[in-house]
Amino acid sequence: MKPQDIITGKSSLWVFGYGSLVWKPDFKYKRSKVGYIQGYKRRFWHGDNYHRGNNETPGRVVTLIEEEDACTWGVAFEVAGSQLEESLKYLNVRETVCGGYLTQFVEFIPRGEAQSPIQALVYIATADNPIYLGPASTEEIAAQISVCKGKTGHNIEYLLRLADFMRHSCPDVDDPHLFSIEAACLAIIRPILLAAQQPVFA
Repeated sequence: MKPQDIITGKSSLWVFGYGSLVWKPDFKYKRSKVGYIQGYKRRFWHGDNYHRGNNETPGRVVTLIEEEDACTWGVAFEVAGSQLEESLKYLNVRETVCGGYLTQFVEFIPRGEAQSPIQALVYIATADNPIYLGPASTEEIAAQISVCKGKTGHNIEYLLRLADFMRHSCPDVDDPHLFSIEAACLAIIRPILLAAQQPVFA
């Protein structure tokens, strides 16, 4: 869907973020809500040759994989009025042109009692994308993330900020895939950081 097709006939729109959008939306919005979508699991299976990697060493970022009993937590942002067109133009470049994501609508369920579901736009990368990397072991994904860097920054920053969001905003939610990769990455870089802190004797 093109941005103009998405906003046709709408005065407001909700956008669901489950990766870097949860801490770095970088567009104007009216309000935000923490919550989840059902039927999808979050996985570090998509390649990134722009934001968190390059063509030689693509980073790994999250996408959504359909799975009936799964759910993915994140943040939904409401954009309204003049924000609508501006935000979608920005997201089209960030997520579609540079990221390789496609758009679709999902049912977002805000956290808390008596909260009605909301139709939200979400960006998903599929296996049809040329930079899609697919599944790999925790150790392989962690090794890749720990060394990659793109125009937006280090791949490991992306991972650590996402894990930090989950701990602070969704403290009762376990995400074994995310947290196991975080632990494996930290196991790789801690010895390097400790070695760098050791005094050098001439």
